[in-house]
Amino acid sequence: MTEATQDRPLADFLAKAQDVLSLAERRLIVGQALLMLEQNYVHLPLKAAMHGINPLQRLRVMLARMSTQDMVPERDFHAELLEIFSSLRDLHTNYFVPNPYGGVTAYLPFLIEESFEQEDAHYLVTALANGYTPPEGFRPGVEVTHWNDIPIERAIRLNAAKYAGSNAAARFARGLETLTLRPLLRHLPPDEEIVTIRYRAADGHPRTMSEIWRVAENPPLPDPDILDEATLTLAYDLHGAVLGGVKAELFAGEDASGIEVIPEFKTFFKARSVTTAAGEFGHLRIWSFFTRNAPGFVDEFARLIQLLPQNGLIIDVRGNGGGSGPGAESLLQMLTPRRVEPEPIQFIATPLNKLICDRVDGLEPWRPSMAQALETGSTFSAAFPLTKPEIANDRGQLYHGPVVLITDARCYSATDIFAAGFKDHDIGPILGTDDVTGAGGANVWPHQLLTSFMDPEPGEESPYRSLPGGTVMRVAIRRTLRVGLSAGTPVEELGVRADEGHLLTRRDVLAGNADLIEHAGQLLARLERRRLDLDSVAGGTVTLTVAGLDRLDVYADGRPHASKDVADGQVTFPAPAAGTLLLEGYRKGELVAARRVDLPRAGTG
Repeated sequence: MTEATQDRPLADFLAKAQDVLSLAERRLIVGQALLMLEQNYVHLPLKAAMHGINPLQRLRVMLARMSTQDMVPERDFHAELLEIFSSLRDLHTNYFVPNPYGGVTAYLPFLIEESFEQEDAHYLVTALANGYTPPEGFRPGVEVTHWNDIPIERAIRLNAAKYAGSNAAARFARGLETLTLRPLLRHLPPDEEIVTIRYRAADGHPRTMSEIWRVAENPPLPDPDILDEATLTLAYDLHGAVLGGVKAELFAGEDASGIEVIPEFKTFFKARSVTTAAGEFGHLRIWSFFTRNAPGFVDEFARLIQLLPQNGLIIDVRGNGGGSGPGAESLLQMLTPRRVEPEPIQFIATPLNKLICDRVDGLEPWRPSMAQALETGSTFSAAFPLTKPEIANDRGQLYHGPVVLITDARCYSATDIFAAGFKDHDIGPILGTDDVTGAGGANVWPHQLLTSFMDPEPGEESPYRSLPGGTVMRVAIRRTLRVGLSAGTPVEELGVRADEGHLLTRRDVLAGNADLIEHAGQLLARLERRRLDLDSVAGGTVTLTVAGLDRLDVYADGRPHASKDVADGQVTFPAPAAGTLLLEGYRKGELVAARRVDLPRAGTG
């Protein structure tokens, strides 16, 4: 981010922005929005029932008014469409304002985060933008008390009401975040040019400062131009992805200590050992699942967890807006001895969705049920997994210590799916800094992808039209359902509830989540620790080190090979000539650990 970009006032940007859409282009945009919500949007019945909304009628009225009234200013046109989409309370289903607005983010040169002291909320400045010279006394750690003369918590709630999160926690989190960072592709520019802030300085005295809104160029949008099978399986919050990129440019990142991550995934993972009062544990932060290289992403996760301490692992996915559904779900198998059942997904049954299923390779499983649903009047198709079961189980368990997952209300999309799978497979406790995740359980397709599916046959006309002016729209096309004890429950609106809560403290927001990690360490210390380590395969003998097991069953190429009672320490058994060993460790009749071992074939090293 250049200094010139950082210092560009929002007022100067708005003064140069001009209306560019004709009446015909506006009608085209609204018509395509109506088509997508009526024929493709999987959550429409749920949203209409839960929130008492009728977005289809609002779009029809908007179209009708365009025929009888003069053109409103373009800002007002965008405002009405944004309001209709926001009424869905779905961060997957969006209208993105075209350029010039859509290419920039309005920002203030500092971040504010919520912390608690004896359950009382405080709002602290936690970072300053690179190159920003603040007023005297304004620095990380000061407490903001008022925003434009409104008490800060009330200002956040008023701002949160504009956002589309599926639950109150998700909306509040987005309302707080966008006090200082506001991508204009999803939101109109702030009404005020200058923000007045009252804060309590380090000396305890109240002070007042004013800051102008600035604009920064957005990073390249993560909506991929390549329309292939990987695109079909994406589940992500584009707003969050843009914010993540802008934050990385404007604000200093976290320190680079810890295990070295390969260059391709440096912005995805941070892996390190952490020392707590309960012991030393592994800590793995997963910032994003948004990758087109899901196999490489899974490989790097596997490598990192085997380099971390093996007696307990903290996985932190707070603020992760999602990405590759298969990339996220394929991680679960490495944390559990049980076979992973991927979360199934389903379409809403409409003639257009049926036509898409008939035409698109990879959607064959849904075709019969789509035809049947239209014939019988069923609302949805049958549900099939987004992630192929063989991919979700192709590696097996690699980490045998206890695992704690940390979540918040900004966990969305593929991260919601990952958290749901973590809970549905009883991998470990979930520690939440909010009660529930963002509750966005869907596979999302952009309008461009839908358009590519419907190249008309001779004599046909596609219902989709190319959008003008760089306009982007996306829709939740397939909804995710839970498995296990929650089988059939939708993730959308409900999310994944934490098993235990943690209110972020001042030490958390200013000192690297110190108290949060201590809390996670306490949870890990209460859990059973297992070991099922391969020591050697030599001289026709397999040697293992085990802990927390009382029985070991061994299968060679799927056939029973050995079974023996075991105790903590080393275990040996005869090695088969070659093949794949599956080791299953039990405790009191329950499968609690597993490992796969590929033995060398004859003639290989």
